Amino acid sequence: MSMAWSSYPFTTAHDELLTPACQPRVGAEGLFRYLSGLGLEELRARQRAAEATILNLGITFTVYSQGDNIDRAWPFDIIPRLIPFKEWQTVERGLIQRMTALNLFIGDIYAEQRIIREGVFPGDLLAMSRNFRPQCVGIKPAFGVWAHICGSDLIRDRDGRMLVLEDNLRVPSGVSYMLENRQITKRVFPELFGTQRILPVDDYPARLYDTLAALAPPGRDPPRVVVLTPGIYNSAYFEHVYLAQRMGLELVEGRDLVVDEDNRVMMKTISGLQQVDVIYRRVDDLFLDSEAFHPDSQLGVPGLMRAWRSGRVALVNAPGAGVADDKVVYAHVPEMIRFYLGEEPILSNVQTWKCHLEDERRYVLEHLDQLVVKPANESGGYGMLIGPMASTAEREAMAERILADPRNYIAQPMISLSTVPTLTESDLLEPRHVDLRPFILQAKESAVTAGGLTRVALRKGSLVVNSSQGGGSKDTWIVATEE
Repeated sequence: MSMAWSSYPFTTAHDELLTPACQPRVGAEGLFRYLSGLGLEELRARQRAAEATILNLGITFTVYSQGDNIDRAWPFDIIPRLIPFKEWQTVERGLIQRMTALNLFIGDIYAEQRIIREGVFPGDLLAMSRNFRPQCVGIKPAFGVWAHICGSDLIRDRDGRMLVLEDNLRVPSGVSYMLENRQITKRVFPELFGTQRILPVDDYPARLYDTLAALAPPGRDPPRVVVLTPGIYNSAYFEHVYLAQRMGLELVEGRDLVVDEDNRVMMKTISGLQQVDVIYRRVDDLFLDSEAFHPDSQLGVPGLMRAWRSGRVALVNAPGAGVADDKVVYAHVPEMIRFYLGEEPILSNVQTWKCHLEDERRYVLEHLDQLVVKPANESGGYGMLIGPMASTAEREAMAERILADPRNYIAQPMISLSTVPTLTESDLLEPRHVDLRPFILQAKESAVTAGGLTRVALRKGSLVVNSSQGGGSKDTWIVATEE
């Protein structure tokens, strides 16, 4: 056995590359042999080359600290995460099934609310939802799709099962890093891409454009599509620029657009006003239109909701889609699949306790030292309590927050996320916990990325994979194997 694996410190978690006997898993044989032949010294040299490439290309993300924003180089580990194609086919079907049900749910909530009338979804949850937008009631977007782009977070538990941790339906981010990770890995391990059957991800910008263009109002061919950004101070600004460039689209801010008396959205150009047909918006709902939402917002376009309601422009994702981007609503997705599709869920949720229910809240409060508690609408790991790793004072503070606002909290068991070998700062290969965010597109047709953004907790023992809190990323390979 190569020196690279001789002292690999297995944990009790499922390792994505190696079996407990230190043998490669299905589909990983080629990568295992290749890495073993390189050795640790060469791996470290290639890691440094990857980091230099990231700096040279200016691949950054933004961390907010005490009101300031700090651009940092994107953290990347060169050892990829592998998933066999046969398994991925099941995951792909499960994600499309889930996205279809979620879009039917959103459309129902803004129309007949049949799922509430028939007692499948509690109406009081909707009444207390922070993301329900009354301004969207009665609107019927093209193809009945509200969330056209979704980033669902997947984890693998100790038994190797792939589970859905949450769905991101408002303005999901991270796909640019998925694409850049692949390009960097091709530079670092060019030999492997000639011998391994790795499914490509490079077609995502083309697929995204096709999804956007399909939503244009009738008669607009070719449609004019733009990417709407809040501006340079947004944490995902790198991605906004990246996707606009890759799709060949204009990147605009709210001040670049106006809504005319005919409810058309017009873009200001040096040649005069030009009509816009589709807006891929990366601005949150409440800042999208000062006429409909926050009256003091400078980020959106006054009258944009009027234009959307009149069918003169398509908005992606649609305002109001966030009603399903709620960790309490997440707990009801299996029931949605059964209700709207008459099918059993292909992918399971993580077991979830809803704190607005008295019995479940009591259980959570009595077991805070064993559970992970999350706010319903936060992202990036903020506001979360990992009970087994928290202090008594932190658990007591969380109990107070739960009692003060039980609708805003859910709890889940602390799952030992699967691991992938990762090159540490001490030049050792050690297991680090990972999750996965594939991206699902839906308009007239549906598509799922071949893999997604694997996020890795770079700190030893940490389960927090978010880049804003010390996490990094890996390339994700969907590998076709011989049957």
